[in-house]
Amino acid sequence: MAGRNGRTVRDLRRGNRTAVLQRLYFDGPLSRFELGPATGLSSGSVSNVVAELIADGLVEEAGSVDSDGGRPRILLRVAPGSGHMIGVDVGETRVRIGLFDLTLTELARTERPLAQARYEVDGIVGHVRDGVAEVLAGAGIGPERLLGVGVGVPGIVEHTPGTGAVVHGQTIGWDAVPLERLLRDGSQLPDTVRYFIDNGARTLGQAEMWFGGGRGARSAIVVLFGSGVGACLVTPEVEHGRAVEWGHLTVRVRGRRCRCGALGCLEAYAGAEALLERWREEAGGSGPEGADEETALAAMLAAAYPTEGDAADPGALAVLEETAEYVGAGLSDLINLFQPERILIGGWAGLQLGARFLPAVRRHAAAYALRHPARKVTVGLGGLGPDAVTVGAAILPLADFFARGGRRAGPAPEDPSPARGSALIEPVAP
Repeated sequence: MAGRNGRTVRDLRRGNRTAVLQRLYFDGPLSRFELGPATGLSSGSVSNVVAELIADGLVEEAGSVDSDGGRPRILLRVAPGSGHMIGVDVGETRVRIGLFDLTLTELARTERPLAQARYEVDGIVGHVRDGVAEVLAGAGIGPERLLGVGVGVPGIVEHTPGTGAVVHGQTIGWDAVPLERLLRDGSQLPDTVRYFIDNGARTLGQAEMWFGGGRGARSAIVVLFGSGVGACLVTPEVEHGRAVEWGHLTVRVRGRRCRCGALGCLEAYAGAEALLERWREEAGGSGPEGADEETALAAMLAAAYPTEGDAADPGALAVLEETAEYVGAGLSDLINLFQPERILIGGWAGLQLGARFLPAVRRHAAAYALRHPARKVTVGLGGLGPDAVTVGAAILPLADFFARGGRRAGPAPEDPSPARGSALIEPVAP
């Protein structure tokens, strides 16, 4: 039966289970007494929901604390082994796959280096399938125990009826690739285990907003610097997060050609691939022979900022200083448009550039942005390191599980479920 607002009794029970699970997940262990004010539920509702969750194996006791004159209060927590998720980061130099328990403790991982033809579709699909099988076998976890497999990819992800997630990755040569269908075809996973596919910058944003430098912020932008450049926007109006193609904002009219084919994109100046090309073309620099991008960028940084007593490579230093200005100018557009509380820089290249890069980026962002929003924003590094995209990808099925009140999904529907379209739960205050 539906109420005046259209919500049924089943909806209310699911919402109550979600509220209790989230509080225990982010703030637990908590007692039943503490869960009441934390969730806004009555003591009777808390008791009923907790009893259900314990019976389902999702919540367990975690010791006790003394109360004021009464019996000790039993503490409750989410049971780590009651569910498992896999997170996949389809990156520029490797595919990284991690298996996590319900509390996002990593149980197993594997990495598959990408060859020269790094974004060949069949190769990526094979790496993901093989990696999923490897981490499950390594941890001794049966596939039926998975809540889902989250995958972070470059490009725009469109969820379509029938086909599922389709990836439009112009910079990597993917034109409407039906990735979800390709992963499902020939998969050893049961039909009840779904794939949750989204843009890698958005999965990075999810991880930082749940557990990293974005926690507690109402509005934040998390930018990803790798071979290319992307961003995830979270505001009160877009509380579930949205990937934005920030790397293809034009920063120089008739400038360098970007991987997308256009001229003057930020990615053509600030992405690691373009940065290394500029070092070679404009300054005659070169990294170690045959090195991948991560190794080559590390060599460029070492040349620009050598150890004490060595001379800096002026060409490498000039390219990095110019790149800092481009990045700062690009951040100023985000500041002016969205006025966020925080901007967090992540991705393997962003973390490598790190502290040396940040003061100049902050200075240029403040110079190019309007004064009022620039005074209110903080610009810093993400807090979760190079595994943040993998963790964020694993959050996709976890968030869907929470949205369902801790109930496992059935076989994938023909149309994407609402939970899949808004998998990022609202950031939780610390």
